[in-house]
Order: sequence, then structure tokens, then C-alpha cells
Amino acid sequence: MTDLSQPLDVVEVAAALMRIDSTSGREGDVIAFTHEFLEQRGWTVRRIHVSDGRDNILATFSDAPAATLSTHLDTVPPFLPPRVEGDKLWGRGACDAKGIAAAMICAADLLRGAGYPVALLFVVGEETSHDGAIAANSFPARSRVLINGEPTESTLAAGTKGALRVTLETAGVAAHSAYPQFGRSAIAELVELLHELRTLEFPTDPTLGDTTVNIGMISGGIADNVLAPAAQARIMLRLVSPADEMLAMLCRWAGDRASVTGGVSMPAARLRTLAGFPTSVVAFATDIPALTSWGTPYLFGPGSIRFAHRDDEHVAISELRSAVSAYERLAVLALQAAAESDA
Repeated sequence: MTDLSQPLDVVEVAAALMRIDSTSGREGDVIAFTHEFLEQRGWTVRRIHVSDGRDNILATFSDAPAATLSTHLDTVPPFLPPRVEGDKLWGRGACDAKGIAAAMICAADLLRGAGYPVALLFVVGEETSHDGAIAANSFPARSRVLINGEPTESTLAAGTKGALRVTLETAGVAAHSAYPQFGRSAIAELVELLHELRTLEFPTDPTLGDTTVNIGMISGGIADNVLAPAAQARIMLRLVSPADEMLAMLCRWAGDRASVTGGVSMPAARLRTLAGFPTSVVAFATDIPALTSWGTPYLFGPGSIRFAHRDDEHVAISELRSAVSAYERLAVLALQAAAESDA
């Protein structure tokens, strides 16, 4: 794959990235591989430090303000090695987002050869705390356009929902379970709250749709025969309104029945579109709100979010190949739009 006289094959590049386990927090090996691979292709590669053993990758070839193609190289667990079966590429990262990264690398190679100013930015931590994007935003970028990659079914997203992580904690009084009148179960109270949570009227937006909530993790209790003295649930909301307003709403609802602690959040985003690309609105959050220093944002990617985070994650090989030319065209049109806005 390092013969510069031959064009890259997007499936080979994707599979090479997918063979490396880069579950969030363990991205060091895939960053090292990507760094070496891009240098061998003639890119100037710099690292942007995020945390111990974890860096972002920035690849450039000129100092001109660029269109930056960007996605994340971390994945959700569990690691699933790549395989090609029929007309699909299967495995962890096939659509979210190593297949996208491969299409971007191939497109950037072609754009660079045609003389267009282009850069590649690959970040870590998107699936958890967005710490890679936050670190990248402090870097002195020379980028006019940010083309972010997530699985949008090869449409240009006109908007994305935001996200808010919240922890609910209830407190009880431990007692022998044969005599519940002497205690209070924090788990029972938490279960009642969570049932009630699903019936709340959350904000809606005519473009972005409904706020949704997922109860992701529940923990608590110390033994089968003891009333639980404490319990907690971690939930994630997909936002169409500001995160602080939603957190305040949850605090009012919980009152003194539970403590409500807000965690990592990303706001909803409304994005530009370009003629010639079909559009959509997506319900997931992205790194875009944390990358405000990297130019006018666009969101596009092959594959469907319906298969992300699943054991049967995959992307159609034909769509992956088409994404290379789509990213080329998108970068050229976005740079033209940026130049026109300056005129």
C-alpha cells in the first residue's frame, strides 16, 4: 500500500485500519500506524497531544488554508476484526468510522495530486468524551472548511442532534430484606424514577425532531437480602435544545428524590449543504461543535448509523468506493463556497 505510483484501494486501507483494536482509550497503535502510513505517502504528519499515549494526527502538504477531512479513529467495544463477504466489508469501524477514514485518505491523495489544498485530521475519543476534538481545537489550524465524517448514508447532513450524559443517584437505607419496613430501597426508588422518566414531555424541534433518552447503565445494591442503600443510572439524551436547559429540567423533575449530575455534552448543530448532494438530518452527535477553529463544517459519510455499534457492523463496498469521489467533489465545492463568501 506504500507504492506511490499506484492509487490506494479504499477497501485495503479500511481493512488495515480495522485490524488494529482502537477501542476508545486504546488508540495508540492505530495512531502510530496512521502516522507512518501517511508519512510514507508523502504527507507532513504532526501529532496533537491529547493524553498519555493518545494523540490526534494532522497531515498536510502545504501551508495554504485547506479543506480538512476529519473523522475519529476510536471505536466502541468489542473489537471485531475485518472481513470481506460478498459485496460488504464487515467489522468494527466498517462504517463508524475507519471505512470513512480510509475514503478520506484516498480522496485526499487525489486532491493533493490535483493541487487542491487539503489536510487530514484524525482524532481520538469521539465515542466517549470528545477529548481529541477539544485538543485539536486548541491547535493553530489553517483550515477554511471542515468536512467531518460519520455514517450519513452518503447524504450531506443539514443538522445533527446534540448529546448529554447524565447520572441519576438515589439514596436508601440498608435493612434486612425480610423486614423492609425498617429500611428503604434505593433501587426500588430508582426504578420508579426511570419509569417516570420515559413519560416526560421533552423538547421537540421542527427540523431536528424529538429529544430521546437512553438508559444505558444501572448499578446499585450490596446483596440479595439487603435493601439497597444506593443506586445509580447513567442516561444519555439526544438533544434538540441547549444542554443546560435540559439539565435544569431534569433537576426540577427529580427534586429531592435523586441527585442529577450532568456529564459530557455536545450541542445540536445546524449545518450548511451544497447543491448536488442529497441531504438528511441525523440524530447522533458529532465532534463538529468542538472543532469550531477548523472552518465551515459539513457532515458526510458512507454507511448507515443503523449498523454502527452493532456486532453486524458493515458497509457496502460500492458505497465505500463512491465515497472517495464524493469527498473529492465535496472538498472542491466547499472550497469554492468559502472563496465566494470572501468575494
